Amino acid sequence: MFDTLFEKSTLTHTQSTEQIRARLGEVRERIDLSARRSGRAPEEITLIAVSKTHPPEMLRQALDAGASDFGENRVQEAEAKIEKLRDAHVRWHLIGHLQSNKARRVVKLFDCVHTLDSAELAARLERLCEEEARRELDVLIQVDLGGEATKSGAREDEVPGLVEALGAATHLRCVGLMMIPPFYDDVELVRPLFRRLRGMRDELRARRAFGSGGGELSMGMSHDYEVAIEEGATMVRVGTAIFGARG
Repeated sequence: MFDTLFEKSTLTHTQSTEQIRARLGEVRERIDLSARRSGRAPEEITLIAVSKTHPPEMLRQALDAGASDFGENRVQEAEAKIEKLRDAHVRWHLIGHLQSNKARRVVKLFDCVHTLDSAELAARLERLCEEEARRELDVLIQVDLGGEATKSGAREDEVPGLVEALGAATHLRCVGLMMIPPFYDDVELVRPLFRRLRGMRDELRARRAFGSGGGELSMGMSHDYEVAIEEGATMVRVGTAIFGARG
């Protein structure tokens, strides 16, 4: 009986891993096609597997299937997963709103923060990097172009001041811009916002706001990442299309 249970457990794990592998492969194929349609190299685009609400075991399966970057919304949830996957080569991205009281844990846990939206938060992260002996932390400025009350982000007119504050930082490295646009059933409706963020990035890049880097564009999720890539996304945050519906 024990052998039967073990075989069933192994089979279930294999099927789940293969399902994730198949979904991941389909997403990568769509990324490839979208990039080539816009005259870009697929290698320019980082796929971030949005793993929020999914258990560490499922993340391990995604790793086995070839994922290497994971995006988490909540610091407390991510902490347990990061501990369980400490032996794996993973790059962890904070893609949810960062509360100031969680900033120290973020400095300890994450490789990249996509949701910097104020000079005050930047100053706090800079101070905590100093206190925690963190030499460098990559950050993206979250920009609110949709004007939705339920979403965070710096207003467009606030971005230059935030870039200036980051330019004076020793430990924070501003690597690009991020946005979470409104959800539209017709993904073409979000294209102008993606294009607008790319224009902002290009203007900042011309002023060397990202140092020697080209300026990342973190935009596009499961339902609109192909349009985002056509409009210049260098990071796409895809969850449901890889893991299925959230638990």
